[in-house]
Amino acid sequence: MKKIKKAVILVAGMGTRFLPATKAQPKEMLPIIDKPIVQFLVEEAVNSGIEEIIFVTGRGKRAIEDHFDYAAELERTLNQNGKTELIETIRKISNLAKFTYVRQKEPKGTGHALLCASHLISNEPVAIFFGDDLVFSKTPLLKQMINVFEKYQDPVVALESVPKKDVSKYGVVKIINIEDRIFEIKKIIEKPSIKKAPSNLTIVGRYILTPEVFEEIKKLNPNKREIMLVEALDNLLKKRPIYGYQFIGDRYDCGTKIGFIKANINYGLSHRETKNELKKYLENV
Repeated sequence: MKKIKKAVILVAGMGTRFLPATKAQPKEMLPIIDKPIVQFLVEEAVNSGIEEIIFVTGRGKRAIEDHFDYAAELERTLNQNGKTELIETIRKISNLAKFTYVRQKEPKGTGHALLCASHLISNEPVAIFFGDDLVFSKTPLLKQMINVFEKYQDPVVALESVPKKDVSKYGVVKIINIEDRIFEIKKIIEKPSIKKAPSNLTIVGRYILTPEVFEEIKKLNPNKREIMLVEALDNLLKKRPIYGYQFIGDRYDCGTKIGFIKANINYGLSHRETKNELKKYLENV
């Protein structure tokens, strides 16, 4: 059994829904209280056993690299001011994992972004994170999925149930129930109408992929405007099983303003520096 040691985090998106805030900074660096979204993703990966993180970036994403690098000048200033605890806090970020960065030179979809990192992935399973989906859970979401992968040794995607009226916003799966929270996926339909949706289980931005998925991506028409991962997965379904896992946890779509606000409130209510005052404030709003 091959262990999952690498994760690819896709952070090449432009973040246009958060303009002007994202004009000069990546949307993945927007903070949830005092920690950027992308750090939550890295910590989820590391707490699930991942040792190497591969970022697929784009133009204007240098701040992500800087965040996971040492900051010698900042550390010197903190040391001079006697703030040694903060030095330890920021140094830990750089030592979370081994980090590698590749750039997607043009916005051609999620499948294309993954191919940009394929030369860094050997014949091995790999975890995939989309930069917008933040999940708070007792057991890290990726760890929950790895438990499923270790049992079946086939690709696994994270699933979440949504209200029927919202299915047209997501990739929706046709499934067969295997066991509690685990399904075999028979079809993936991207943004179907309410009438054509086979279920209300939708794909969330976490995947465990096997090498065959990359071969299916390469077979897609390279001249298309966007080369999408979901299309490759749908083709792979004809050749081998793909499993869906309905995870335990609270998911926030931080690619939307309301999802970002909700994530801040949720985390703020558990943060030791903000929870008491925030709770009082919310009670009086």
